[in-house]
Amino acid sequence: MKKLGLIGFPLGHSFSKKYYLEKFQQEDINDVDYDLYPIEHISDFVPIYSDKDFYGVNVTIPYKIEVMRYLDELSEEAKSIQAVNCVRILHSDDGSVYLKGYNTDAYGFETSLKPLLTPKDQKALVLGNGGAAKAVIYALNQLNIAYKLVSRTKQADHYTYEELDASILSEYTVIINCSPLGTYPNITACPKLPYEYINGNHLCYDLIYNPEETAFLRKGREQGARTKNGYEMLLLQAEKNWEIWNS
Repeated sequence: MKKLGLIGFPLGHSFSKKYYLEKFQQEDINDVDYDLYPIEHISDFVPIYSDKDFYGVNVTIPYKIEVMRYLDELSEEAKSIQAVNCVRILHSDDGSVYLKGYNTDAYGFETSLKPLLTPKDQKALVLGNGGAAKAVIYALNQLNIAYKLVSRTKQADHYTYEELDASILSEYTVIINCSPLGTYPNITACPKLPYEYINGNHLCYDLIYNPEETAFLRKGREQGARTKNGYEMLLLQAEKNWEIWNS
């Protein structure tokens, strides 16, 4: 039985495991299993990829950066983003192992965002500056959309939430939440934006998919904005992972 899985810590509810097991059942794929591998230290990844039955893993918090020390090669986007969420594992007959890292979050985000864009959508605000934001920034660069990061503390070339006003919001029509604010069970939380300045010219995109409509998206919708959650992004990156592992 060939093995795939997700490494991270801790691991609770997993979109990936549910998605792939349902995929295997629906498509009558009987020779592959997908499971969760909660590892307390990144060094615990070694016996996983050393297992000849493993040919791919997904990587989640807190190891998207740490895992790179074990990789022999990075794809173009993973090299640029400096974060990996997908690893292809190749075993040779001589017992050696070759690991290549990818970032399919960028692909999922770009592919799901592109159909929603209008010619007016030339600038984006990226809320949060963590790992998820890096994949979003890569995709925005691919789409030639200028961006500004928004964070709670003042940094060079960043806006703070307090600095956002009507003028800035009129210029930046795409607003992307890369922060965890609003994730279940904290569904009333949302980024501290001046929502009164959001209107029908705006596109509000939230990487969160649980709940289906976050407080950020609801507030944007109530102001007339186009809205999108992160569910399709997850579906697209999951299929891209499968393509990479089986290419």
